[in-house]
Parts: sequence; C-alpha cells; structure tokens
Amino acid sequence: MSESEISLIGRALEGDQRAFTELTNRFRAAVYQIVLKIVHDRETANDLVQETFMKAFASLASYRSEYRFSTWLYKIAANSSIDHLRKKRIQALSLDRKLETKDGTVEIEIPDYSYHPGHTLERKEQRLSIEEAISSLPDKYREVIVYRHKDDKSYEEIADLLNIPVGTVKARIFRARELLKKKLKNAI
Repeated sequence: MSESEISLIGRALEGDQRAFTELTNRFRAAVYQIVLKIVHDRETANDLVQETFMKAFASLASYRSEYRFSTWLYKIAANSSIDHLRKKRIQALSLDRKLETKDGTVEIEIPDYSYHPGHTLERKEQRLSIEEAISSLPDKYREVIVYRHKDDKSYEEIADLLNIPVGTVKARIFRARELLKKKLKNAI
C-alpha cells in the first residue's frame, strides 16, 4: 500500500471529505467491475458501487492497516452484491410437488422444447452430403482429407504415410477443401 493511500485513509478517518472523494475515485472502476461480474446489470452495479462506498466509509474505523485497503474494499463490494442477489432471489417452484389451487391440486406440466426432429434430420442430411462429397473427391484429395479430419493425423504423419513432402500434403488438403466447399455449396 502506498504512503498516499495510508495518508488518505488517515485523513478520511478524521472526516476529510476530499480524502473520501479521492479514495472513491481511485477504486470506483475496480469496484464497479467486481460488482458487475456478480450482478450482470449495469444500473444495479452502479447502485451497489454507491452502497459499497457508503458501507466502507461507515466502517472505515474497523479497517486494519496490515491488510490492503483494496482487498478490504473489494470484499465489501462482493458481499454487498451477493446480499443483493440473495434478497432478489426468486422463490423456486418444485416441479415434483403438486400445486394447490382453490379447485384442488394440479400437476405442473412443462413442455419440452429441446427436441426438434427437423434439426436431427437436417444434421443427418448434412453428414450424408459431406460423406458423399468426400467420397466423390479424387483419390489423392480424399485420402489427405480423411487422414486429416477423420483420423486426426498431423501434416507430418500424413506425409510419412503417403511418402510425399509436407508441402504437398498442405497443398492437397487446401485443394480438397476448396473442392468440398464448391460441392457442398450446391448440396446444402
């Protein structure tokens, strides 16, 4: 902690308003970032920054100088943010428990929107189109694509397997990808 920071804290303890302002200006941006990461709302974060500094200055006498002032202040900011979230917490509704109404009890039914048969079919069709496109490539391009993308081989490994230079492997993969793009552009 710098001497100017120790001096500012001492002056703030004596009631010097300018020292309070200087400490606030020094740490406002960092406190805001901490609070924002916790509450994920800019307006709420601004309010909680104000609350943090009010709490900090109200309890400044309890600050112990063997610890960094910033750490003490950031802990107040985090605790204020967590307290805010606790107060705001929405009452959870159990899906397993029946809901009591004036007409009796009812079970809660939640629709499942996660299953989309159309998406499954589209992915299957795309996979088939990609397989067909790869199969239609000339042998020298098909084998490098299969080694690289299905077998996850490095360029060097492919070069060793095919007994060709690494530069040739790279050129063939590039050319194969270009051919695939053209074929798939028309198919998908």
